[in-house]
Amino acid sequence: MKIALIYPPPWKISAAGEAQFPTDGPPSGYREGDLDADFHQTPYGLFAIGAATVWAAGAAFYAMIQKGRPSIEDLLLLFIYLEIGSMVGIYFRTNHMPVRFLLYVGITALTRHMIGFVQEQPTPDLGVLILAGATLTLALAVPVIRFTSNRYPSPVYGEGGRSGVRED
Repeated sequence: MKIALIYPPPWKISAAGEAQFPTDGPPSGYREGDLDADFHQTPYGLFAIGAATVWAAGAAFYAMIQKGRPSIEDLLLLFIYLEIGSMVGIYFRTNHMPVRFLLYVGITALTRHMIGFVQEQPTPDLGVLILAGATLTLALAVPVIRFTSNRYPSPVYGEGGRSGVRED
């Protein structure tokens, strides 16, 4: 069984020599109740993540103002929110999820946790070493991801290959 995930919808793909998107809306045979390809392609979850990120960043900033001074943990938390917001924005501009930004979020979160751990513990123990090792592992994954994405780029829609087709 083959399931084709097509975006843009077939009626928005223009023929050679025609203006792009000559008509807006579904084809003439479309009936109310038919599946709307645009609806299923819209990443509503990312809208929610973007809104929650803005809300959480605002709440963190307000708490920082209430406290009267920012700590390094507060600033790193704001960097995490900035990276998540950038990741969502890049997805909407390029239609690709930047995996490296998830690694940056993980590195920043582990660093934030390590700083809090060191400040609370009178003598650092194995936990700091584990957090440092995990941070190093994520940091080493960044150039690997960058190399593989440059060496083996994902196919662009319409260039052939198996892009957009899933076989079950």
